[in-house]
Amino acid sequence: MSQKLKVTVWNEYRHEKENEKVRAAYPQGIHTAIGEGINGDVEVTYATLDDPEHGLSEEVLNNTDVLIWWGHKAHGEVQDEIVARVQKRVWQGMGLIVLHSGHFSKVFKTLMGTSCDLKWREADEKERLWVVAPGHPIVEGIGEYIQLEEEEMYGEHFDIPQPDELVMVSWFEGGEVFRSGCTFHRGNGKIFYFRPGHETYPTYYNPQIRRVISNAVHWAAPTKREVPYYGNHKPLETIQPKVKA
Repeated sequence: MSQKLKVTVWNEYRHEKENEKVRAAYPQGIHTAIGEGINGDVEVTYATLDDPEHGLSEEVLNNTDVLIWWGHKAHGEVQDEIVARVQKRVWQGMGLIVLHSGHFSKVFKTLMGTSCDLKWREADEKERLWVVAPGHPIVEGIGEYIQLEEEEMYGEHFDIPQPDELVMVSWFEGGEVFRSGCTFHRGNGKIFYFRPGHETYPTYYNPQIRRVISNAVHWAAPTKREVPYYGNHKPLETIQPKVKA
């Protein structure tokens, strides 16, 4: 019997408590809407900012194959110790999916090494997410594009390192474009950044958005292999002593 893929969905869970419009869109929290959309043989658990250790104890992370991150208004409240803990687990092979405003999280900025800044606008405008890598497993089952009738705009320039793979590009009604589906590798871990998901829109109920996130979870799953050994290493072959003149 195959072992279930263990997924932890992390969410600040602040907007839903403080904003009636967000609460109406996600009465059980953004994290629950994300988790319910993940298909396949998975075991989904949830963690939030106000949990002890932000819900990301060493035990939790050591038992997480893929971590999904949604944050927005409280990036600065995430403890640096927890950020370092997540970074280490990614290096060891844990997959990481960063959604929407998670681009500004300490976790993402630490792993990218850049400001991760961008343009933005809230104007209830149409977004088309064009698939530019149709053979990629993250967009399996997705047509040429996904259309969202209302979303927040993110625009270039997006200050990230050159992605390993560019999977989706967004166009917005106001004219901007954005690299909205990007993959990266850090250490032994795989990372996917996926743009849509502003808290006041029901984006995470959209079947195609859910399909992309679900596909990304399975893509980002750890590779079944030992973590490379680092540090001082004994030679594999006998080193012949050198004759010095």
